[in-house]
Amino acid sequence: MTKNLSILGSTGSIGRQTLEVVELLPGVRVAALTAGTNVALMAEQCRKFRPELAVMATEEAAAELREALAGEKIRILSGMEGLIAAAELDGADTVVTAVVGMVGLRPTLAAIRKKKRIALANKETLVCAGELVMAEAMEYGAEIVPVDSEHSAIFQCLMGCRDRSEIRRLILTCSGGPFYGKSPEELKYVTKSDALRHPNWKMGNKITIDCATLMNKGLEVIEAMRLYDLPLDKVDVVIHRQSIVHSLVEYRDGAVMAQLGVPDMRVPIRLALTYPYRAENPAAPLDLLSCGDLSFAQPDKEAFPCLALAKEAAAKAGNACAVLNGANEAAVAKYLKDKIGFYDIPRLVRHAMDTVPYTARPDLTEILNADRAAREAVDQLI
Repeated sequence: MTKNLSILGSTGSIGRQTLEVVELLPGVRVAALTAGTNVALMAEQCRKFRPELAVMATEEAAAELREALAGEKIRILSGMEGLIAAAELDGADTVVTAVVGMVGLRPTLAAIRKKKRIALANKETLVCAGELVMAEAMEYGAEIVPVDSEHSAIFQCLMGCRDRSEIRRLILTCSGGPFYGKSPEELKYVTKSDALRHPNWKMGNKITIDCATLMNKGLEVIEAMRLYDLPLDKVDVVIHRQSIVHSLVEYRDGAVMAQLGVPDMRVPIRLALTYPYRAENPAAPLDLLSCGDLSFAQPDKEAFPCLALAKEAAAKAGNACAVLNGANEAAVAKYLKDKIGFYDIPRLVRHAMDTVPYTARPDLTEILNADRAAREAVDQLI
């Protein structure tokens, strides 16, 4: 069980909810906090939780934080060097990786090499470099406990699994996002504000857009393959609008294990921090008599091509997943700035996948290069 915690991305949605959980876990100390450029919220968090280290994304933001926290005994760093310092901190036994995007890869590897528990909420780490990350976790004896609701569900459904050969398939559930049921013609005209209205979850903007395109589910397919060492044909996706069944595992004897609960991220966050113990949770318990009917359906591959693009990258492996992810991050960033339309996202990802040179067995440098090349391909096409 966690005693001392570093939170990478403390001002984001997962980071803020992690701190809510920490307040209700006696004996858990916050050792380090990192954030982007939200100095005001970081200063507030530092005054409340008094970490020994605080990190901002830029030196300008770090300077502002030093001024805001003048007189406090908190070391303040910036940039990737600071992120890695927070991940490696001797005073922390668990690292919550809640930063968004490829920025989480190097700090996660650094924490693994220090044999920390990784409460993994940064899916891009496993999407882009899953084989490398899992190999290092095994080599150094680091424990990876997923925070994403779907992967936490699978993690729980596999607790009694003796070996992976017993698994017939993993079934990831997907809410369908705000545009479920819309045709390709209708989706041509959806707005950013429409895309940001997720029906069940409150999340950051980037992941909410990924849910609208179904790219998020595609990334989770890749993540599941890496986490549980399974081939693509053993990972499936179903639409489940209610977000009550968080994912399922089908075993070879036909039994299907499902994890159910209210759509509240504090539940998987708390488990990642307290595993193998289950602590009391302030989240409302699931009431089966009032949650309504539970429905399941196939994803619409024509209306939402990002899911197919992700599966294509997963099948190809090598640096293809890093290209997919980098292009998607770049395209979503442009969509959030109203520079492109909804269907330009899969179009730009397709372009990057077709143009960035393929490497079958990339090392870390080649993975980072593929990510950069994918972003450049998006910029060049626009």
